[in-house]
Amino acid sequence: MPTDISWDSWVGTAASIATLIVIAAAALAALALAASLISRRVPWVRDLARRVRAAMVATTAVVALWIAGAISEPATQDWWPVVSRLFLIGTVLTGSWLLGASISFGFERLMAKEETLLVGPEARRRRTQLLVIHRLVLVAIAVLSLGAVLFSFPEMRAVGTSLLASAGIVSIIAGLAAQSILGNLIAGVQVAFTDAIRVGDVVVVEGEWGRIGEINLSYVVVYIWDERRLVVPCNYFTTTPIETWTRRSDKILGTVYLDLDWRVPMDELREEFQRIVEASPAWDGRSSSAVVTDAQGGFVTVRLVMSSKDSDDQWTLRCEVREKIMTWLQREHPEALPRTRMDLEATTASIAG
Repeated sequence: MPTDISWDSWVGTAASIATLIVIAAAALAALALAASLISRRVPWVRDLARRVRAAMVATTAVVALWIAGAISEPATQDWWPVVSRLFLIGTVLTGSWLLGASISFGFERLMAKEETLLVGPEARRRRTQLLVIHRLVLVAIAVLSLGAVLFSFPEMRAVGTSLLASAGIVSIIAGLAAQSILGNLIAGVQVAFTDAIRVGDVVVVEGEWGRIGEINLSYVVVYIWDERRLVVPCNYFTTTPIETWTRRSDKILGTVYLDLDWRVPMDELREEFQRIVEASPAWDGRSSSAVVTDAQGGFVTVRLVMSSKDSDDQWTLRCEVREKIMTWLQREHPEALPRTRMDLEATTASIAG
């Protein structure tokens, strides 16, 4: 029985595939063991290994099969150049997947670290910038991998040479065709790095109150308070004034306006208002006041001002104050509720005349 295997045969091909798969599996096992040992001192290494495991297995398998085919019988076949190019494309794509997964893990870990060190507007600014940079890097990886795949074909290299020769005309046409798209992409980067808005900011956009939930390269998603989502192009935020409640601080003042009768007892109302805000956990203790800001016709306008640590508490506090003051007036001072007066004597005299 022959004991030597000829690699230039299909049996040799099967043997080479099996051998390289075993070698690849051993290498992956060694890397997993090394990651496990290192993670005892550096815990995040285990998370990184888990994150890139699928991409690493795919990349290793494609490379192993490619090498096995290149050193055995398939390499002598007429169809091998086509299959070899497919293996090249697979290697580029799986390698890009592995690189992208590694970079994504790095950015996520960096953002988690920033969240523990920074709070408030500064934390939102850094998070927004890291998110945009992360997406830019992933887009660059995708573009470069796609370019590598396309230029692996000789026909595409010839097309690329022709395009470079006529770069002036192409750039003009592309500029005109993609003006809106590129402008929006540039606006996305501008929004992130000029600190105009940040993920987590409270804003009023198109008359809707909500929080900035996502900042992508071409659009921003605003999470409306009632769980709707408002998708806005990035260039909207560079060309249109918007209202932001968390530009420098989450702290905010809120107001409640009451139209009441002229007989409202302001001293007692002021005392009741102060009692309500002091008993509320949503009040941060910075500011509170109750003053008459207008008096026209048969009403006076009472403005109640109160402070909170953020907009969520402010909304809760305003609703609480409005409801409790209304109930207190109904119970203790119904004469202070708004009403319309009519002088019947003057009306009767005018009719009689």
